Amino acid sequence: MNAGIFLLGLAYVLSQFFRAFLAVLAPVLGTDIGATPDDLADASGMWFLAFAVMQIPVGWALDTIGPRRTAAWLLLVGGAGGSAVFALATSALHINIAMALIGVGCAPVLMASYYIFARDYPPAQFAVLASLMVGLGSLGNLVASYPMALAAETMGWRAALWGLGGICAAVALGTLLLVRDPARVEGEVQGSLLELFRLRVLWAIFPLMFVCYAISGATRGLWIGPYLEDVFAATTGSIGQATLLMGIAMILGTLAYGPLDRVLPSRKWMIAGGTALTLLAGIGLIVLPATSIAVSIALLCAIGFFGATYPVIMAHGRSFLPPHLIGRGVTMLNLFSIGGVGIFQFMSGAIYRAALPPETVAAPYVAVFTLLSGALAVGLVVYLFSRDSTRA
Repeated sequence: MNAGIFLLGLAYVLSQFFRAFLAVLAPVLGTDIGATPDDLADASGMWFLAFAVMQIPVGWALDTIGPRRTAAWLLLVGGAGGSAVFALATSALHINIAMALIGVGCAPVLMASYYIFARDYPPAQFAVLASLMVGLGSLGNLVASYPMALAAETMGWRAALWGLGGICAAVALGTLLLVRDPARVEGEVQGSLLELFRLRVLWAIFPLMFVCYAISGATRGLWIGPYLEDVFAATTGSIGQATLLMGIAMILGTLAYGPLDRVLPSRKWMIAGGTALTLLAGIGLIVLPATSIAVSIALLCAIGFFGATYPVIMAHGRSFLPPHLIGRGVTMLNLFSIGGVGIFQFMSGAIYRAALPPETVAAPYVAVFTLLSGALAVGLVVYLFSRDSTRA
């Protein structure tokens, strides 16, 4: 790992942090500015949708101006600027604006590293490198759990956001200085989105890409906090500890899938098996939503571990991309993944509101888990018709 890849890894740590930290801030934001769980679901959805929408221009920028400037400038303007808006927020609307800006800033960082991996490293190494990068970035999930809860209780959430804005600016400037763009091939043909969608082999992969991260991303990014608070009367500190455990499970799952991709004979059936286990854990939360906090946290951790299929599904799709479509291809796959979380986060907020006033305290969350698990089941069924890929 050279210095440039390390800086992109730090940028991805920030990206993972920002998509997950609202869960532990839910109680304090409710108290300080009156933000409700469905308000924060919308704010989380804004992050994911802004991130997803940016994948199309980011794909063009990676193929045209390279990953260095694409990642650095967007992180500086969106990440640092959005953090400042968040620190000054006095209403849920301000949180929405801030999260959208931060989503724009985080949009290119993982794809910049994937672009470098795809252009400068052998295709057989892509899944392992992609998993390692996601595993490194998932440290942001850990910082967004108990450490963020502790920071909110000690220095205050506004001071913490100002500090995060400064870190975003420093990482962005370091990226501009240290990342090296891959060498360009003279006379290389530039591809188009239309050409990408002509690759029918991707059609059965896109639906699972759309839903694979939705259940873990939406749950870890927000719903774990209000769920544990309302159903089990968990405190901010307890929620921080639970999100820490789920974050660790997500890291371990990511780091497990990468090496397994090199060992198991079928990439497709490894992904299908992991997705099926994730679905079983989601069904467990639907059937046993209020049994005990320990059971619920265990099921959430299972979702985090088995649901960490994103990098190997990305490798599955990438294996069918010609060199001139790599930038647009990996960002389009990422658009489906992140866009799915954003759309389902908005839908989950609507489902939550529709279940109010609840028959039981757990009923709104059962509705949310049913939505996310049902979507995952549909994506899995379509994925079963996909073509397996080689690692050569």
